[in-house]
Amino acid sequence: MTTFLSSGFSSTLPAMTAEPTDESLMQAYAQGNAAAFEQLYARHKGPLFRFVLRNLRQRAQAEEVFQEAWMRLVSARERYRVEAKFTTWLYRITLNLIIDQSRRQRPESGGEVAEIALREAHDDGARPEQALSDFEQRRRLQMALAELPEDQRVAILLRLEQELSLEEIGEITGSGRETVKSRLRYAMDKLRTRLAP
Repeated sequence: MTTFLSSGFSSTLPAMTAEPTDESLMQAYAQGNAAAFEQLYARHKGPLFRFVLRNLRQRAQAEEVFQEAWMRLVSARERYRVEAKFTTWLYRITLNLIIDQSRRQRPESGGEVAEIALREAHDDGARPEQALSDFEQRRRLQMALAELPEDQRVAILLRLEQELSLEEIGEITGSGRETVKSRLRYAMDKLRTRLAP
């Protein structure tokens, strides 16, 4: 009986290559590797933009902060040191920009948002009743998130959308593990109460 190793099959297997870490990509980018930046951007653009949009709620302002966060990353590339996870560093930069922007932000007009949603639903050919129902659910969640204190909103978004650990959220927000835990608990309680039928 021929064993797996003696069959010669193992020698024809391709070598397994590991995905580069965010940290190694950032270090490569700091040394001038533009392709490394493109990889980082491709990995993080969607989650980062959603995080910004959920915190600011206005697309134009979210796009501005999103672009500024990447510009800050580009500017700081030569000073980057692997002292924490890359995502912790990136989200800390972004959170600071969100805080600055939210201090300048004016309240959003609810009627205008509803009108835009209905117009988009009509353009997509969706049934108006379904569009209104979906819009209402999203709007209720957005309003519930908006009612949370900023520290709780940031913590819950980092946990649920980015799936970061308590320690990572603590590093981003400059808070201890128990404080983060407490913020998450209060945020979840408030969201459950607000969204209960």
